[in-house]
Formats: sequence, structure tokens, C-alpha cells
Amino acid sequence: MPMFVDTSPPGQCIFCRLVAGEIPASTVYEDDQTIAFLDIGQVNPGHVLVAIKRHAATLFDLTPDEAAAAMRTAQRVAHAIRDTFDPPGLSLFQANGVEGNQTVFHFHIHVLPRHGDDGIELSWPRKDPPRATLEDYAARLRTTLGTAPAA
Repeated sequence: MPMFVDTSPPGQCIFCRLVAGEIPASTVYEDDQTIAFLDIGQVNPGHVLVAIKRHAATLFDLTPDEAAAAMRTAQRVAHAIRDTFDPPGLSLFQANGVEGNQTVFHFHIHVLPRHGDDGIELSWPRKDPPRATLEDYAARLRTTLGTAPAA
């Protein structure tokens, strides 16, 4: 992801300032929990950010209801992008933490219309662990989630 330089004063969140109306935004949708606005660094026409209104830095800081609200808004905006700009593809991007490439530490989802020649690349090295390793990972996650193996 391209680096964004947040010019907010120290200790202030740029998205909280946007939600409060302290800085301008090209808002496309808003409800009680979310706000959707055009990314100032438009990759492709219709590139929208969906943010939770309450300050929550990452996905881990959201309530389950906020997480659901964010996805409902992202889906609604995605339909509007498709109907307005007719892109051949669409990607959702959401980053958490420095190592996850998060640059604004207020939860948000990029709803990004895609074109074959838009210069965006998303790749990672496949590691292809053996099935036994995958089963170990799955068992560990099921233990944490308190779920049983699939039938």
C-alpha cells in the first residue's frame, strides 16, 4: 500500500477529526456507526474508505456489531461503485498494525474498484506446509474458538 503521511497534530486521529467535521471529506454514505468517503489518494475512480465512527485502531478493537456494520457498509458501497463506474473487478483491503501495513490507526476498509492495468499488486510467498501442519494449525484455532472439527 502506498504510504500516507498523517498531518494531524500529535495525539489526534485524522479519521476522528473527519468524523467530527473538523476536516473536509467527500462523504458518500453515513449511518449511526460508519462513514464512507473517497480516499484522497484515489487509485481508481470510486476508491472509497469505510470507517467506523468510534475510534477503534484495528479490527481487534471493534465490537462484533461494529465489524458487521463495517462490512454492511462496504457491501453497499461496493454495489454503488459497480453501478456507477462499472469496474471489471473490486478488492477490499483492511490492514492492522505496522507489520500489516496499516498507515492510519483508525479501523477502515478500502473498497477499491480494480482494472487490469491499475498497477496494484498483492502477492506473498507461498509456503505450502504439509497437510499435518495445516491440521495442527486448524486444531489449535478450533481450540481457541471452542469449535469442533467439520464433519
